[in-house]
Amino acid sequence: MKGDWKRGKESWLEALRGWASKHRGRLGQPAIGLALGGGFARGIAHVGVLRVFERYQIPVSYLGGVSAGAMVAGAWASGATSEEIGRIGGSMRFSDVARWSLSRMGFAASKPMNNFLRRLLKVYRFEEMKIPLAVVATDLNSGEPVYFRGQGDVIVPIRASCSYPGLFQPLEHEGRLLVDGAMSIDIPAAHLRRMGANRVISVHLPMQQGEQVAPSNLFQVVNRCFQIMQGHTQEQWRRHSDLVIEPDVTNMEWDSFQSAERMIEAGEKAALAVMPKIQSWLGQARSAEIEIAAAPDLHVA
Repeated sequence: MKGDWKRGKESWLEALRGWASKHRGRLGQPAIGLALGGGFARGIAHVGVLRVFERYQIPVSYLGGVSAGAMVAGAWASGATSEEIGRIGGSMRFSDVARWSLSRMGFAASKPMNNFLRRLLKVYRFEEMKIPLAVVATDLNSGEPVYFRGQGDVIVPIRASCSYPGLFQPLEHEGRLLVDGAMSIDIPAAHLRRMGANRVISVHLPMQQGEQVAPSNLFQVVNRCFQIMQGHTQEQWRRHSDLVIEPDVTNMEWDSFQSAERMIEAGEKAALAVMPKIQSWLGQARSAEIEIAAAPDLHVA
């Protein structure tokens, strides 16, 4: 009788520990959401941030990304390591993700990105992701953000989120004409909160400073337009962010593929600078889990 009660108590405690791990946000343990912004080639800086998160074993419950951030977030959520992402992303060239194909809608088609993403990601559907993932594109007709998550193919949404207007042709998908997610939302911080995150870390890749020579070609004009637009929309996503990581990539051109290692280092440096703050969240929240994990024997009078 006493043995049965003891086995029942142990089973109950094991179930309680499992529940605590699954629902750590409800016990005060942060459900961390990591939101990655766009930046075209500068998006490789996100790899340095992920490298630090892996090193310090920071638990991430939700991932979201826009444009280049969607590509990196998708790869990490699928189970790729920062080393694998850095190796493939660091060797990426424009021809890996686009093919020059002049049309009335843009200069390049993004179909080659299909093969690139299949090399980069470990799985290709939202329901197979190791970490819940959200990818954001923009509906070109309504101007509203389009959120992809939960189920379905992940390749096309990432392609759509990376369809830099003026360069890439918009992507037709399910009756919508989709372009770069950054056109409607710079960083999906608010959406990660809706998914369940109670601590949101946003990674912002600042563009080059405005005090520079005037744009000299179409792509520099479009890039400068993005810079102006994003300067006016920062307040929204910053309001929903508990912490902002900003790798110093302001001296990098939008197409600086050859500077991958320098940008990864910039991401590492920026993440290391805020690591004490992130660790403090985890340290403050561990007491409830420790009490459950180390629950003393229960005695019945």
